[in-house]
Amino acid sequence: MQTIQIELPDELLISLKETPITFAHEIRRLAAVKLFELGRLSSGRAAQLAGMSRVAFLMILIDYQVSPFSLTMSDLECEIRNA
Repeated sequence: MQTIQIELPDELLISLKETPITFAHEIRRLAAVKLFELGRLSSGRAAQLAGMSRVAFLMILIDYQVSPFSLTMSDLECEIRNA
């Protein structure tokens, strides 16, 4: 497993009222959600990055207003027309 280090000003963690450990977990979750949203990771790989099960990952997507479905608006319109 690879490790990535990010330097942060102490004031940032104080402002966010976060510890380095809790902030690291949040950053992993946020990165997983965004990479999934962009289509760069599958839900399974994103869940792995976030450190949770796939089901738990799919459940938290609503907290970030991200759909677990990968239909584009034009795909959705086509599906509606063909229904």
